Amino acid sequence: MSDNAPLRITPVDGKADLITFITLPSRLFDRDPAWVAPLTLERRLHLTPKTNPWFEHADFQAWIAWRGDTPVGRISAQVDHLSLETHQDATGFFGMLDAEDSQETFTALLGTAEQWLSERGIQRVRGPFSLSINDEVGLLIDGFDTPPMFMMGHSAPYSGHAVEANGYDKAMDLLAYIVDTREFKTPRVVEWLLGKATGEITVRPMNFKKFDEELVTVREIFNDAWSDNWGFVPFTDEEFNDLGKTLKMLLSPDLIQIVEVDGEAAAFIVALPNLNEVIKGFDGRLLPFKWAKLLWKLKVKFPTTARVPLMGVRKKFHNTLGPALSFRAIEAVKKQLVDRGVRHIEMSWILETNKGVRAIIESIGGEVYKTYRVYEKHLSANSADA
Repeated sequence: MSDNAPLRITPVDGKADLITFITLPSRLFDRDPAWVAPLTLERRLHLTPKTNPWFEHADFQAWIAWRGDTPVGRISAQVDHLSLETHQDATGFFGMLDAEDSQETFTALLGTAEQWLSERGIQRVRGPFSLSINDEVGLLIDGFDTPPMFMMGHSAPYSGHAVEANGYDKAMDLLAYIVDTREFKTPRVVEWLLGKATGEITVRPMNFKKFDEELVTVREIFNDAWSDNWGFVPFTDEEFNDLGKTLKMLLSPDLIQIVEVDGEAAAFIVALPNLNEVIKGFDGRLLPFKWAKLLWKLKVKFPTTARVPLMGVRKKFHNTLGPALSFRAIEAVKKQLVDRGVRHIEMSWILETNKGVRAIIESIGGEVYKTYRVYEKHLSANSADA
């Protein structure tokens, strides 16, 4: 491939293009020691309408940038009608942005996505969202020297500057905290709050024998807990059921803890084994023999790292028992992880403006070690005619 070869952008059309789209970052990051290729099968399922219920309320298009016959970049654009209904803000999204270190390539990819969104009445674009705010969010801008945890993104250091050069500004930073389980602290304020509590507080693992019923409870808590947060889009029943199938396959019940107040489910937490620790070196493939290694790592020799991707407290407890309930949930799942040999837990992602949750995590010894940025740009009224 010549660096002077003309650049062209083509839409993803068909299975071959989709595989190229999914595997393109591995070509770009092949010399990056922090890169972990996601499982190609999982990404295919994520990007296929028949297997991802998110597509039931969204429109999506993906593109590949080429120099000659070599793929050098990719991007997606999404119009999420549930987000539009929730916020009434004429905002669409770009996602899955990865490219060679070339401003020309970033400009062409972003321009293509912006044009597609403008043609659908979108007036502001945010990203990257891959595919929604409930999936991988943000472009890594700090913390390039360590591998990403499972279901978190990784970016080239030059990517943020390239996006900003196309007129994008910061919308929000998302933080990933790391907690050393050996230095886990018990904040005194938590014990004080629990001492003031009038109700009985109990913590229990999720009951997999009543999985469907429990899943509804967790979804209701999550959608209530996060409903006032920046960019929030509720999980639909179908989306959360699909997520539940994945959790049930990967987790034992004690890695999903539910906190109750006088018998009412008030908070929950989910901890995931860091699959990226296991699949690093798989090159995105599970066949023919890597299935066995994956299952062995999960069932026999648990990873030494884990991630908390989901946690929530019902809003009615936010200004009273909220911090104490959060800590009880963290404490319960931390014990289960430590018993499995986990030494570091990532809690992510956390809005930079969420001072309450940040204070809780920092009080137990958590430190920010990665920062992801969401960018936004207002589209001109005539960009659809460009």
